[in-house]
Amino acid sequence: MLILVRHGQTQANRHGLMLGRADPPLCDSGLEQAAVLARGLPRPARLVCSPLVRARQTAACFGVPVELDDRWIEMDYGRLDGCAASELDAAGWQAWRDDPHHVPAGGESMAAVGERVRDACADLVADAAAADVVVVSHVSPIKAAIAWALGVGDEVAWRMWVEDAAVCRIDTSGSTPRLLAFNDHAVHAAALQPSR
Repeated sequence: MLILVRHGQTQANRHGLMLGRADPPLCDSGLEQAAVLARGLPRPARLVCSPLVRARQTAACFGVPVELDDRWIEMDYGRLDGCAASELDAAGWQAWRDDPHHVPAGGESMAAVGERVRDACADLVADAAAADVVVVSHVSPIKAAIAWALGVGDEVAWRMWVEDAAVCRIDTSGSTPRLLAFNDHAVHAAALQPSR
């Protein structure tokens, strides 16, 4: 199983800021989310992670060796990094949503994210078919991986919302990937239950 995990919350996430390559740590609630994720998910055969601090802190809670892979880093928002969504005008948002090849000033297109993530997913297919592979990443790469699993284009990214510390599951054991879970938080509830 390919298990995609979004990192826990940061202060920037809490305040609704666009957070790309900026590298803040998890806030206290994000650290707790990461610990709950690690308790609620199976021990992975492989743990792959974005190189950004918020993802590495989340991955560290699993207690297994971490493989850093730059292909899972968040989209580069360029000059919009750290800004509130309201700082981009309606025409700017429309251009971004209408064209997956649109590049925000100094940043990266959704198509570029999709290309690198599809390569990363293809590299994990065989291992994820045999055992659980957890990838700790960010909103845009997770959206790109979901698009890969569904066999659709990068333009669907704007139709998804990925929550803090959410889990998505992709079965790679068949001839094509199958999306089994999206934005799953059931793992959180299970991890908070007392042991029997």
